[in-house]
Amino acid sequence: MVLDVRRESEFNTEHVVGARNFPLDFINRNMNQLNRDEPCLVHCAGGYRSVIAISILQARGFDQLINVETGFKGIKESGLVPVTEYTEQLTEL
Repeated sequence: MVLDVRRESEFNTEHVVGARNFPLDFINRNMNQLNRDEPCLVHCAGGYRSVIAISILQARGFDQLINVETGFKGIKESGLVPVTEYTEQLTEL
């Protein structure tokens, strides 16, 4: 599973095909929706929020987490992973 911890508006602008939006802002409220036994690649825009998300999840018993250090920017620049077509961001939420 690919977890994108950016805000919903960032995710809606462009994201990894098949990724699940799981905003860091709501991680405590929504973590019961995750399977602790499923490996997850976790990313944000540049790598900072994903580190925080992984730290929170690990403190709550998740241990199959991999941080994408380069974030979405690095994923997109690599050209190795399909991403959705860019759509202009309409809100900061």
